Amino acid sequence: MTAASTDVIRRKIDRARPTQAEGAPGADRGWRLALARAARDAMGLDLDFRSLTIARQSLAEILETVPDRALLALLDGPQGGLGVIMLGATVTATFIEKQTLGRLSAQPPVPRKASRIDAAMVAGVIDRALQGLDEALVEEADLVWAGGFRYASYLEDARPLGLMLEDEAYRVLSAEVVLGDGGREGRVILVLPAAGRGASPVLAPDIAEADIPQFTEALSAQVMQAGCRLDAVIGRLVLPLHQIMALQVGEVLMLPTAGLDRVSLETVEGRHLVPARLGQHRGMRALKLSEAVTGRSAAPVVLRPLVQPASEEPPAELRAAG
Repeated sequence: MTAASTDVIRRKIDRARPTQAEGAPGADRGWRLALARAARDAMGLDLDFRSLTIARQSLAEILETVPDRALLALLDGPQGGLGVIMLGATVTATFIEKQTLGRLSAQPPVPRKASRIDAAMVAGVIDRALQGLDEALVEEADLVWAGGFRYASYLEDARPLGLMLEDEAYRVLSAEVVLGDGGREGRVILVLPAAGRGASPVLAPDIAEADIPQFTEALSAQVMQAGCRLDAVIGRLVLPLHQIMALQVGEVLMLPTAGLDRVSLETVEGRHLVPARLGQHRGMRALKLSEAVTGRSAAPVVLRPLVQPASEEPPAELRAAG
Protein backbone atom coordinates (compact mmCIF):
# COMPACT_ATOMS: atom_id res chain seq x y z
CA MET A 1 0.00 0.00 0.00
CA THR A 2 1.43 3.35 -1.03
CA ALA A 3 1.84 6.35 1.27
CA ALA A 4 -0.77 8.32 -0.69
CA SER A 5 -3.44 5.65 -0.28
CA THR A 6 -2.59 5.39 3.44
CA ASP A 7 -3.14 9.14 3.88
CA VAL A 8 -6.51 8.93 2.08
CA ILE A 9 -7.67 6.13 4.39
CA ARG A 10 -6.48 8.04 7.46
CA ARG A 11 -8.38 11.18 6.41
CA LYS A 12 -11.56 9.15 5.87
CA ILE A 13 -11.26 7.59 9.32
CA ASP A 14 -10.73 11.00 10.95
CA ARG A 15 -13.71 12.44 9.09
CA ALA A 16 -15.97 9.59 10.22
CA ARG A 17 -14.86 9.76 13.86
CA PRO A 18 -17.34 11.88 15.91
CA THR A 19 -15.81 15.02 17.31
CA GLN A 20 -15.93 15.56 21.05
CA ALA A 21 -18.30 18.30 22.09
CA GLU A 22 -16.52 21.49 23.05
CA GLY A 23 -16.36 21.86 26.77
CA ALA A 24 -17.13 18.18 27.47
CA PRO A 25 -17.10 16.31 29.72
CA GLY A 26 -17.20 19.00 32.41
CA ALA A 27 -20.08 21.18 31.18
CA ASP A 28 -21.82 18.19 29.57
CA ARG A 29 -21.97 16.18 32.77
CA GLY A 30 -22.47 19.22 35.01
CA TRP A 31 -25.50 20.57 33.11
CA ARG A 32 -27.14 17.14 32.99
CA LEU A 33 -26.86 16.74 36.76
CA ALA A 34 -27.71 20.35 37.62
CA LEU A 35 -30.90 20.60 35.55
CA ALA A 36 -32.18 17.18 36.60
CA ARG A 37 -31.56 17.91 40.29
CA ALA A 38 -33.17 21.36 40.04
CA ALA A 39 -36.37 19.89 38.57
CA ARG A 40 -36.44 17.13 41.17
CA ASP A 41 -35.69 19.30 44.22
CA ALA A 42 -37.83 22.30 43.26
CA MET A 43 -40.90 20.50 41.87
CA GLY A 44 -40.48 16.77 42.44
CA LEU A 45 -40.35 16.33 38.66
CA ASP A 46 -38.29 13.62 36.96
CA LEU A 47 -36.19 15.01 34.12
CA ASP A 48 -33.98 12.82 31.94
CA PHE A 49 -31.73 13.78 29.06
CA ARG A 50 -32.31 12.06 25.75
CA SER A 51 -29.43 13.94 24.14
CA LEU A 52 -27.13 16.91 24.75
CA THR A 53 -24.84 18.64 22.28
CA ILE A 54 -22.38 21.46 22.90
CA ALA A 55 -21.45 23.59 19.91
CA ARG A 56 -19.91 26.98 19.15
CA GLN A 57 -22.29 29.25 17.24
CA SER A 58 -22.50 32.85 16.17
CA LEU A 59 -25.27 35.20 17.26
CA ALA A 60 -26.91 34.99 13.83
CA GLU A 61 -27.02 31.18 14.01
CA ILE A 62 -28.54 31.30 17.50
CA LEU A 63 -31.35 33.63 16.40
CA GLU A 64 -32.30 31.18 13.66
CA THR A 65 -32.65 28.21 16.04
CA VAL A 66 -35.02 29.68 18.66
CA PRO A 67 -37.79 27.10 19.30
CA ASP A 68 -41.36 28.09 18.52
CA ARG A 69 -43.26 29.53 21.53
CA ALA A 70 -40.17 29.07 23.72
CA LEU A 71 -39.77 30.85 27.05
CA LEU A 72 -36.74 33.15 26.70
CA ALA A 73 -34.94 34.20 29.88
CA LEU A 74 -31.98 36.57 29.83
CA LEU A 75 -29.08 35.54 32.07
CA ASP A 76 -26.70 37.89 33.85
CA GLY A 77 -23.11 36.68 34.15
CA PRO A 78 -19.64 37.71 35.35
CA GLN A 79 -18.16 41.03 34.16
CA GLY A 80 -21.36 42.08 32.43
CA GLY A 81 -21.62 38.97 30.29
CA LEU A 82 -25.10 38.04 29.06
CA GLY A 83 -26.52 34.67 28.17
CA VAL A 84 -29.96 33.24 27.50
CA ILE A 85 -31.84 30.05 28.31
CA MET A 86 -34.66 28.83 26.09
CA LEU A 87 -37.31 26.45 27.42
CA GLY A 88 -39.47 24.73 24.82
CA ALA A 89 -43.24 25.14 25.05
CA THR A 90 -43.71 21.59 26.39
CA VAL A 91 -41.01 22.07 29.04
CA THR A 92 -42.50 25.37 30.22
CA ALA A 93 -46.05 24.01 30.33
CA THR A 94 -44.91 20.93 32.26
CA PHE A 95 -43.04 23.04 34.82
CA ILE A 96 -46.10 25.26 35.36
CA GLU A 97 -48.50 22.32 35.56
CA LYS A 98 -46.34 20.52 38.11
CA GLN A 99 -46.03 23.63 40.28
CA THR A 100 -49.71 24.59 40.18
CA LEU A 101 -51.40 21.17 40.25
CA GLY A 102 -48.70 19.07 41.88
CA ARG A 103 -49.05 16.40 39.18
CA LEU A 104 -49.05 15.92 35.42
CA SER A 105 -52.23 15.13 33.53
CA ALA A 106 -52.42 12.26 31.08
CA GLN A 107 -53.17 14.66 28.23
CA PRO A 108 -50.27 16.61 26.71
CA PRO A 109 -50.36 20.37 27.35
CA VAL A 110 -51.76 22.69 24.70
CA PRO A 111 -48.90 24.64 23.07
CA ARG A 112 -49.04 28.35 23.92
CA LYS A 113 -46.74 31.33 24.12
CA ALA A 114 -44.99 31.75 27.46
CA SER A 115 -45.98 34.75 29.58
CA ARG A 116 -44.20 36.89 32.14
CA ILE A 117 -46.01 35.00 34.92
CA ASP A 118 -44.64 31.72 33.55
CA ALA A 119 -41.14 33.20 33.63
CA ALA A 120 -41.56 34.30 37.25
CA MET A 121 -42.67 30.79 38.25
CA VAL A 122 -39.71 29.02 36.60
CA ALA A 123 -37.08 31.61 37.55
CA GLY A 124 -36.29 29.75 40.76
CA VAL A 125 -35.78 26.48 38.91
CA ILE A 126 -33.46 28.19 36.41
CA ASP A 127 -31.37 29.77 39.17
CA ARG A 128 -31.21 26.46 41.06
CA ALA A 129 -29.97 24.70 37.91
CA LEU A 130 -27.35 27.37 37.19
CA GLN A 131 -26.15 27.26 40.79
CA GLY A 132 -25.88 23.48 40.54
CA LEU A 133 -23.80 23.93 37.38
CA ASP A 134 -21.42 26.20 39.30
CA GLU A 135 -21.04 23.59 42.02
CA ALA A 136 -20.47 20.78 39.52
CA LEU A 137 -17.73 22.77 37.74
CA VAL A 138 -15.95 24.11 40.83
CA GLU A 139 -12.81 22.15 39.90
CA GLU A 140 -13.38 22.10 36.11
CA ALA A 141 -11.89 24.41 33.49
CA ASP A 142 -15.38 24.98 32.02
CA LEU A 143 -16.22 27.07 35.09
CA VAL A 144 -14.52 30.05 33.41
CA TRP A 145 -17.20 30.34 30.71
CA ALA A 146 -20.16 28.38 32.21
CA GLY A 147 -20.13 29.62 35.81
CA GLY A 148 -21.65 32.63 37.53
CA PHE A 149 -24.84 33.10 35.48
CA ARG A 150 -28.27 33.76 37.01
CA TYR A 151 -31.78 34.67 35.85
CA ALA A 152 -32.09 38.36 34.97
CA SER A 153 -35.31 39.05 33.02
CA TYR A 154 -37.96 37.69 30.69
CA LEU A 155 -38.07 38.36 26.96
CA GLU A 156 -41.38 38.28 25.08
CA ASP A 157 -39.70 37.27 21.81
CA ALA A 158 -36.26 36.74 20.28
CA ARG A 159 -36.06 40.06 18.43
CA PRO A 160 -34.32 42.01 21.24
CA LEU A 161 -31.59 39.35 21.49
CA GLY A 162 -29.88 40.72 18.39
CA LEU A 163 -29.46 44.06 20.16
CA MET A 164 -28.88 42.91 23.74
CA LEU A 165 -26.31 40.17 23.10
CA GLU A 166 -22.86 41.00 21.78
CA ASP A 167 -21.98 39.82 18.29
CA GLU A 168 -19.46 37.22 19.39
CA ALA A 169 -19.08 33.45 19.57
CA TYR A 170 -21.29 31.54 22.00
CA ARG A 171 -21.31 28.05 23.42
CA VAL A 172 -24.74 26.50 22.96
CA LEU A 173 -25.84 23.53 25.09
CA SER A 174 -28.85 22.08 23.27
CA ALA A 175 -30.68 19.30 25.11
CA GLU A 176 -33.61 17.04 24.32
CA VAL A 177 -35.23 16.11 27.65
CA VAL A 178 -37.96 13.73 28.81
CA LEU A 179 -40.25 14.95 31.60
CA GLY A 180 -42.20 12.84 34.10
CA ASP A 181 -43.50 9.32 33.69
CA GLY A 182 -45.73 10.32 30.78
CA GLY A 183 -42.76 10.70 28.50
CA ARG A 184 -43.27 14.35 27.57
CA GLU A 185 -40.40 15.56 25.41
CA GLY A 186 -39.05 19.08 24.97
CA ARG A 187 -35.99 21.21 24.36
CA VAL A 188 -33.79 23.21 26.72
CA ILE A 189 -31.14 25.43 25.12
CA LEU A 190 -28.50 27.20 27.21
CA VAL A 191 -26.52 29.92 25.42
CA LEU A 192 -23.41 31.37 27.10
CA PRO A 193 -20.54 33.53 25.80
CA ALA A 194 -17.64 31.42 24.55
CA ALA A 195 -15.10 33.87 25.94
CA GLY A 196 -14.49 32.97 29.56
CA ARG A 197 -15.17 35.85 31.96
CA GLY A 198 -15.81 33.95 35.17
CA ALA A 199 -13.62 32.85 38.03
CA SER A 200 -10.95 30.24 37.58
CA PRO A 201 -11.64 26.77 39.00
CA VAL A 202 -10.49 25.93 42.50
CA LEU A 203 -7.99 23.14 42.04
CA ALA A 204 -7.63 20.56 44.78
CA PRO A 205 -4.40 21.22 46.73
CA ASP A 206 -1.60 18.70 46.86
CA ILE A 207 -2.09 16.91 50.17
CA ALA A 208 1.58 16.11 50.39
CA GLU A 209 2.50 19.79 50.26
CA ALA A 210 -0.51 21.44 51.87
CA ASP A 211 -0.67 21.89 55.61
CA ILE A 212 -3.28 19.84 57.47
CA PRO A 213 -6.02 22.22 58.73
CA GLN A 214 -6.58 22.50 62.44
CA PHE A 215 -9.58 20.76 63.97
CA THR A 216 -11.13 24.01 65.14
CA GLU A 217 -10.98 25.55 61.67
CA ALA A 218 -12.59 22.49 60.09
CA LEU A 219 -15.29 22.43 62.78
CA SER A 220 -15.96 26.14 62.29
CA ALA A 221 -16.39 25.67 58.54
CA GLN A 222 -18.92 22.88 59.12
CA VAL A 223 -20.85 24.89 61.70
CA MET A 224 -21.04 27.97 59.46
CA GLN A 225 -22.65 25.82 56.75
CA ALA A 226 -25.44 24.63 59.04
CA GLY A 227 -28.97 25.89 58.47
CA CYS A 228 -30.50 28.56 60.69
CA ARG A 229 -34.16 29.71 60.71
CA LEU A 230 -34.94 33.41 60.98
CA ASP A 231 -38.37 34.98 61.55
CA ALA A 232 -39.51 38.28 60.02
CA VAL A 233 -41.67 39.96 62.68
CA ILE A 234 -43.86 42.87 61.62
CA GLY A 235 -45.31 43.30 65.10
CA ARG A 236 -45.44 41.47 68.42
CA LEU A 237 -48.09 41.63 71.13
CA VAL A 238 -47.89 40.16 74.64
CA LEU A 239 -51.14 39.71 76.58
CA PRO A 240 -52.00 38.16 79.95
CA LEU A 241 -53.56 34.73 79.71
CA HIS A 242 -56.90 35.85 81.21
CA GLN A 243 -57.12 38.63 78.62
CA ILE A 244 -56.41 36.16 75.80
CA MET A 245 -59.13 33.81 77.07
CA ALA A 246 -61.58 36.73 77.08
CA LEU A 247 -61.04 37.69 73.44
CA GLN A 248 -64.23 37.96 71.39
CA VAL A 249 -64.96 37.80 67.67
CA GLY A 250 -64.53 41.22 66.08
CA GLU A 251 -62.15 42.49 68.72
CA VAL A 252 -59.23 44.50 67.31
CA LEU A 253 -55.69 44.13 68.64
CA MET A 254 -53.62 47.26 68.07
CA LEU A 255 -49.96 47.06 66.99
CA PRO A 256 -48.84 50.69 67.34
CA THR A 257 -45.25 50.23 66.15
CA ALA A 258 -45.95 47.79 63.30
CA GLY A 259 -45.12 48.84 59.74
CA LEU A 260 -43.84 47.42 56.47
CA ASP A 261 -40.68 49.51 56.87
CA ARG A 262 -40.13 48.38 60.48
CA VAL A 263 -39.75 44.62 60.21
CA SER A 264 -37.57 42.90 62.76
CA LEU A 265 -35.44 39.94 61.66
CA GLU A 266 -35.17 37.66 64.69
CA THR A 267 -33.96 34.26 65.74
CA VAL A 268 -36.31 31.50 66.88
CA GLU A 269 -35.57 32.56 70.47
CA GLY A 270 -36.82 36.09 69.73
CA ARG A 271 -33.41 37.81 69.66
CA HIS A 272 -33.43 40.84 67.35
CA LEU A 273 -30.72 40.73 64.69
CA VAL A 274 -31.32 43.54 62.23
CA PRO A 275 -34.17 45.81 61.05
CA ALA A 276 -35.55 45.31 57.56
CA ARG A 277 -38.17 46.53 55.11
CA LEU A 278 -40.84 44.28 53.57
CA GLY A 279 -41.10 44.24 49.78
CA GLN A 280 -41.04 41.83 46.86
CA HIS A 281 -38.47 40.37 44.48
CA ARG A 282 -39.38 38.49 41.31
CA GLY A 283 -42.96 38.13 42.45
CA MET A 284 -42.07 36.75 45.90
CA ARG A 285 -42.10 38.41 49.31
CA ALA A 286 -38.62 39.64 50.26
CA LEU A 287 -36.83 41.60 52.97
CA LYS A 288 -34.36 44.42 52.39
CA LEU A 289 -31.94 44.70 55.33
CA SER A 290 -31.50 48.17 56.77
CA GLU A 291 -28.03 47.43 58.13
CA ALA A 292 -25.44 44.69 58.21
CA VAL A 293 -25.87 41.73 60.55
CA THR A 294 -23.23 41.72 63.30
CA GLY A 295 -22.43 39.53 66.25
CA ARG A 296 -23.80 41.99 68.81
CA SER A 297 -26.63 40.86 71.05
CA ALA A 298 -29.83 42.81 71.38
CA ALA A 299 -32.87 42.47 73.53
CA PRO A 300 -36.07 41.18 71.93
CA VAL A 301 -38.55 43.78 70.80
CA VAL A 302 -41.68 43.67 72.99
CA LEU A 303 -44.68 45.83 72.26
CA ARG A 304 -47.05 47.02 74.94
CA PRO A 305 -50.38 45.21 74.76
CA LEU A 306 -53.26 47.33 73.65
CA VAL A 307 -56.73 45.81 73.28
CA GLN A 308 -59.60 47.67 71.70
CA PRO A 309 -63.06 46.32 72.60
CA ALA A 310 -65.30 45.32 69.74
CA SER A 311 -67.85 47.98 70.74
CA GLU A 312 -65.44 50.85 70.04
CA GLU A 313 -65.15 52.28 66.55
CA PRO A 314 -61.96 51.13 64.81
CA PRO A 315 -59.52 53.78 63.57
CA ALA A 316 -60.00 55.37 60.15
CA GLU A 317 -56.97 53.63 58.62
CA LEU A 318 -58.40 50.21 59.61
CA ARG A 319 -61.81 51.06 58.18
CA ALA A 320 -60.14 52.13 54.93
CA ALA A 321 -58.20 48.85 54.79
CA GLY A 322 -61.44 46.85 55.20
